[in-house]
Amino acid sequence: MTSPEKPLFEVLPILPLRNAVLFPAAVVPINVGRARSVRLVEELAHAEVRLLAVLTQKVPETEDPGLEDLFTVGTIARIVKVIKLGASNYSVVLQGVSRFRLLGIVEGGTFLRGRIQRLPDPALRSPEIDKAGAELRELARSLKAYSPPVPADLGAVAENAADAGALADLVTLHLPSPPVTPPDRQQVLEALDLTERLRLAHHLARRVHEVHRVRKEIQSIVTGELGRSEREDILRAQLKSIKEELGETDESEEELDQLRERIARARLPLEVERVARRQLGRLRAMQGHSAEYQVTRSYVEWLADLPWSRSTEDRFDVDAVRRALDEDHFGLEKAKKRIVEFVAVRKLRKDRRGPILCFIGPPGVGKTSLAKSIARAIGRQMVRISLGGVRDEAEIRGHRRTYVGALPGRIIQAMKKAGTTNPIIILDEVDKMGSDQRGDPAAALLEVLDPDQNSTFMDHYIDVPYDISHAMFICTANQRDLIPAALADRMEIIEIAGYTRVEKLNIAREYLGPKNLEEHGLTPERLEWTDEGYQTIIDSYTREAGVRNLTREVASVCRAVAVRLASGEDVHETATKDFVGSVLGVSRFHDEAAERQPSVGVVAGMAWTPSGGIVLFVEAQRFAGKGEITVTGQLGNVMKESAAAAFSWVRTHAPELGIDPEFLKSSDVHLHVPAGGVPKDGPSAGVTIITALASLLTGRPARADLAMTGEITLRGVVLPIGGVKEKVLGAHRAGITHVLLPARNAKDLEDIPEEIKSAVKIDLVARVDDVLRHALLERPTSTSLPPPTSPPDDDDDQPDVLP
Repeated sequence: MTSPEKPLFEVLPILPLRNAVLFPAAVVPINVGRARSVRLVEELAHAEVRLLAVLTQKVPETEDPGLEDLFTVGTIARIVKVIKLGASNYSVVLQGVSRFRLLGIVEGGTFLRGRIQRLPDPALRSPEIDKAGAELRELARSLKAYSPPVPADLGAVAENAADAGALADLVTLHLPSPPVTPPDRQQVLEALDLTERLRLAHHLARRVHEVHRVRKEIQSIVTGELGRSEREDILRAQLKSIKEELGETDESEEELDQLRERIARARLPLEVERVARRQLGRLRAMQGHSAEYQVTRSYVEWLADLPWSRSTEDRFDVDAVRRALDEDHFGLEKAKKRIVEFVAVRKLRKDRRGPILCFIGPPGVGKTSLAKSIARAIGRQMVRISLGGVRDEAEIRGHRRTYVGALPGRIIQAMKKAGTTNPIIILDEVDKMGSDQRGDPAAALLEVLDPDQNSTFMDHYIDVPYDISHAMFICTANQRDLIPAALADRMEIIEIAGYTRVEKLNIAREYLGPKNLEEHGLTPERLEWTDEGYQTIIDSYTREAGVRNLTREVASVCRAVAVRLASGEDVHETATKDFVGSVLGVSRFHDEAAERQPSVGVVAGMAWTPSGGIVLFVEAQRFAGKGEITVTGQLGNVMKESAAAAFSWVRTHAPELGIDPEFLKSSDVHLHVPAGGVPKDGPSAGVTIITALASLLTGRPARADLAMTGEITLRGVVLPIGGVKEKVLGAHRAGITHVLLPARNAKDLEDIPEEIKSAVKIDLVARVDDVLRHALLERPTSTSLPPPTSPPDDDDDQPDVLP
């Protein structure tokens, strides 16, 4: 009888490994936690034949590997011991038996099964193999010097290897990872030729030897440096103790020791640390009472106190920023939207570069408080630098240390005050900087706000590069035209025009009222605010684009109640219109449009100022004379030219208007803009002047509830102007119900709030004829015209009117 033929393949369960390679003759513990692997272990734990096929995954992260996810060469292993660690977690001790090649996967079952073919390990011997084995053993013994991480018993493992194949396998298995990786070990496992296997194992062992040799050299150098520093510190401490015992203590030495400790704690960049230690060495050679000693010590203290590595963790949470802005500010939807976009971009950009925001608007509209809300939301420190009136470049870049009383510039001072490398720095009033023979601070700011330059900002006092690129700069200004063009080019402008009456009422109700009650120690039971009381202050005691004066008047009412309460009176007041009037006195502002009547030669215009929009009256009078034209009211050249153009247009179109073309032969005309103590100028008063002249010379009264703005040409075309939103808001505050705007400003109507559009009628005009048709009433039937009237001139502190 003949024995049956041995099958070409056998079927075994497969155990995939993530980051390990099992070799024949090796005994290793494996943690098993995946569902299929746990079922495999549980079934084999009670089987008679406890053999399985161990394969390594190509990608460790694969959770449920298939045939294409596994290397095809692995090790048949015997389960030596199974230890249950938890409900679905085992530790399995495996002993490698022989190599195999995976031929395919057997479908079905609760765990992987595969058709495998055993790969015999040739037990060949030759001089070349013996020589390669001896070299590998010698190299394995030399690796003992790098334990750990090299296993201490690696030399013994190599000596006890049964043959050359086992030697290569076991040495490869025990090499540390890194630098040896699972793919490196898999390459040795797949090498069936003994010479090639020994060569690969020798190469991996040599790599480990070189890596750890270099690491040891670096460590010895670092340890030597640290040891020298520690020895110096010990010797200094001993020297200090000896001097104290001898009574020879020196206060200056103690100061220098403290400075040295501060420099060590500051974690300065290498270049800066060299400078600081060099200056510290100079201090030791100086007399403590000399002026140079004090200057040098102050310099070293500045280097030690600046934040070189300390930073706060950013919280670029878009929802948190939006919530903080809504909590602190009412309205300002356009500005809030742009700030949220800005924060979102800063969150996504890893280089932290972005536009420099610049909030422009009248005083009191919330420019600085918006920046404070951003700082609070993202968790950064905030520092404010006021640049109003700064005329010296050294205020930005610092003074050189050769000058008496030299100090770093405001940027470096702000970084020190913040204490971190990534604060929010508010550059306030950038439109109010000047320049003289000492330099131009606006030009110095160009380097500060340029992300390509401010990573190596050079302050004249510090005199070493300082990185301010991680700081977030936010600028504020009142007038865009006064910001130098090169500086404005580096910033993104966000304009904040001002608040409407409804917005001010909501701000007072939600923010100002509760805040002032708390600041003055009051409760709503002691002083109950009403919308009527707030509205009285808004209409009769303040006339501004922001809410700064509104805040003051609300505080005045709270103080009046606080005084009575502190005097022992049991106060329970309600802030009604009458109570507010009794506290604040006579109303400061009146509804001028409601009190005015249609008048000949008196027209209301709209003007822009740094404090917001206002209504400006133009008056014209005619009297007997010799044809002279007088223009008063301290007008600038632009407004004088507008007046000249208006006169020319009226004289050209006199017949069409029903005016005697020779009206100047026997009469003079006086054109006046009230509040003569305040300079006025700007290219938007042409339509107002021409309407006043037309009203005067035709005898047709101008409407009292209407205001206008726009420039004219000699052909009667109405030109577009700027500041539309501010002007319309100012007219609405003054009680105007009808405004005329240039037709080419139609696009600016989108910026005007809907509540203003519903309260104020807005007509667009393209020519002077359209203006006169809207503005002038019909001539009175009486032959005697009433004398022109003008509004009360009680606003001598009216702000400048600028373009």
